[in-house]
Amino acid sequence: MGVGFEPGAEVRHSTVLDALGSEITSGELPAGHVLTLDRIQERFGVSRTVARETMRILESMGLVTSRRRVGITVQPREAWNVFDPRVIWWRLSGSGRPAQLRSLTELRIAVEPLAASAAARSASAAQRDHIVHLAAEMRALGEAGRLDDFLELDVAFHTLLLRASGNEMFGALADVVAVVLRGRTQLGLMPHQPVPEALDLHEEAARAVRAGRGQDAEAAMRKLLAEVRDAMQPLWDR
Repeated sequence: MGVGFEPGAEVRHSTVLDALGSEITSGELPAGHVLTLDRIQERFGVSRTVARETMRILESMGLVTSRRRVGITVQPREAWNVFDPRVIWWRLSGSGRPAQLRSLTELRIAVEPLAASAAARSASAAQRDHIVHLAAEMRALGEAGRLDDFLELDVAFHTLLLRASGNEMFGALADVVAVVLRGRTQLGLMPHQPVPEALDLHEEAARAVRAGRGQDAEAAMRKLLAEVRDAMQPLWDR
């Protein structure tokens, strides 16, 4: 029998992690602020095991660092693992949402068109057929207003595109793009129905990938992400 948390500790651990992660990434707990296990236990009513495990995870994300006789110190943004999906979600959920949306959208603009071009060269026959199938299903669900189902296919589409590129660096960004896409929907930043241009461009990119037309795949994905940027830009221009 393995050793684990006491009953209910996993839920409490998640609550503590989300609370502290959100406070650090929003700046409520600024760089240089010192945390202690005793204070965390007292504030959240958790065991020392839960408090210690929470700090271990935050340290793995670069949000805090622990030093003997100093304590647990909140780190500046430059030290954070900004590609960690949980860090991204906390930033999207807090006051830093506009800046996070801008940086993530600019990252997608830089990467995904090149990934589409690479996928046109490197994707397997099965991947080529599947991305066209996903784009067609996205149109059907989008036009029907089934946003939750559409979202899952949108995540699958962009994940497949990145991984089919054959570039492991692009593929490693799949979770980052997924949390951005889910965040836009869960935070109410998506229209009630996907715009027709976006549906057209998903299908255009997919057909170009299947046909091995790298330049056309890149151009379609660049247009798609320009549409995303134009939709998001008012949020970070406020």
